[in-house]
Amino acid sequence: MKRFIRALRRSPGGPADRAVWQAASLLLAYPDEQLSRRLDTVEELLAHADAAPAKLLRRTVAALRAADPMTAAVDYVETFDMRRRSTMFLTYWTGGDTRNRGMQILAFATAYREAGAEPPPGEGPDHLPVVLEFAATVDPEAGRRLLAAHRVPIDVIHRALTDSGSPYAYTLAGLCETLPPATDQEVQNVSELMAAGPPAEAVGLQPYSATVSLGMPKVPTR
Repeated sequence: MKRFIRALRRSPGGPADRAVWQAASLLLAYPDEQLSRRLDTVEELLAHADAAPAKLLRRTVAALRAADPMTAAVDYVETFDMRRRSTMFLTYWTGGDTRNRGMQILAFATAYREAGAEPPPGEGPDHLPVVLEFAATVDPEAGRRLLAAHRVPIDVIHRALTDSGSPYAYTLAGLCETLPPATDQEVQNVSELMAAGPPAEAVGLQPYSATVSLGMPKVPTR
């Protein structure tokens, strides 16, 4: 991680956003026994981030530092594993339980391979912390496109976390600061998904579909 932080200082392509993405990925990980060390790393990263997203992410840091470790772990499971409204699998919101979702998951894996990286074993390639890690450390331009293309699911998660009073909402808000402003259509899509939920069947539905541009040239990170 220290090598990554040094590389941020030399990077010509969005080093402040990359710092936010890496910090957000660490904050959205399960709060295990390494949490305190990860929070220290997040603080280092946020020294290289823009003021607005850094301030938001520090609110999550403060909440996690203040929480009892067992309470933090239980809250994480209840928030992200037990509530579908705040699941971090982005294609859940774009594909639901339809056949379309498999192709959307494959699009993430393909984007990783086009950038010279393999999807991580044991975790879905559309899992938000995985996407953020990819954007921060492997291919910032391809990662930015993946995140921007899935702005609607990210906003849905953000709104769900805000509604439940979760401190992780600040991390999602900070992430949104690094993305283009949501369009009117995206705002409408968020409202519709929050009200109706994701697609449930493949036949007769036209689910919201994220358009991902694959095959982008790899952006050097050194």
